[in-house]
Amino acid sequence: MRVSRIQAAENRQAVINVASRLFREHGFDGIGLKDLMEGAGLTQGAFYKQFASKEDLAVEASRRALESASRRWSDAAAENPSDPLGEVIAFYLSADHCEEKMDGCPIVALGSDAARQGPDVKAAFEAGIKAHLEVLGHFIADTPGEESGRKAMAILSTMVGAVMLSRVVNDPELAKAVLDAATRQVRETFAA
Repeated sequence: MRVSRIQAAENRQAVINVASRLFREHGFDGIGLKDLMEGAGLTQGAFYKQFASKEDLAVEASRRALESASRRWSDAAAENPSDPLGEVIAFYLSADHCEEKMDGCPIVALGSDAARQGPDVKAAFEAGIKAHLEVLGHFIADTPGEESGRKAMAILSTMVGAVMLSRVVNDPELAKAVLDAATRQVRETFAA
């Protein structure tokens, strides 16, 4: 039975959505096409009707995950317009966010994997990182030009590193201490 163009487009979006979550949980190489397609409710045979390669899917899934992450930052900031950075810090450096393997930060979940991928996956991550830096830049807009960009980079680097470190340790107290230290450091960087 042939699938309509509308259904084919919906299927493609479903695969991208599922892959953006499953790649964050398992890594790009930690899950096969069969499991990705099953997760979307489709057969493996349908994959090549939708995508040229697994890397093609990795690019699309990375974009989707990074766009979702940027939206989450904007949504968090909207919760407290008088302190948007504080709200993003509270959300991002929380134990709950650190436990979100499938929906958490794609930079943390896939950053080291992305570094080993082709230029198209790296380009998707670069665009996502720039979007995060832009959001942070809006929060610290009163800082003069180059200083604002440097602060945004320091804040993003600190937060991403802290979430990554908190995820790789077994000791919950150490994980919390890392997140708390990063929270203090980010606030000090912003205030400086």
